[in-house]
Amino acid sequence: MLNQNTPSLELLFSQLGLANSLAAIELYVRTHQLPAHQNLHDAPFWNRSQRDFLISHLVQDDDWAMWIDELNQQLHLDAYKLQTA
Repeated sequence: MLNQNTPSLELLFSQLGLANSLAAIELYVRTHQLPAHQNLHDAPFWNRSQRDFLISHLVQDDDWAMWIDELNQQLHLDAYKLQTA
């Protein structure tokens, strides 16, 4: 049985205080796309607590870092598509 505290994208959304169903995550990603030059942690839609969580776990390069990287990629999908077009 998987540990329920094992980081995942769904648990990351929960940790950030966001709805974490697959549909909610998909909607969030679609409606919060970032330009290529925008760092994830500098996005204007994070509050201080969310920003601190993202930065601290990236700096620690812990188990959350992989999922924060995944979120970063998903929130930059439109920017990546424009660069490769």
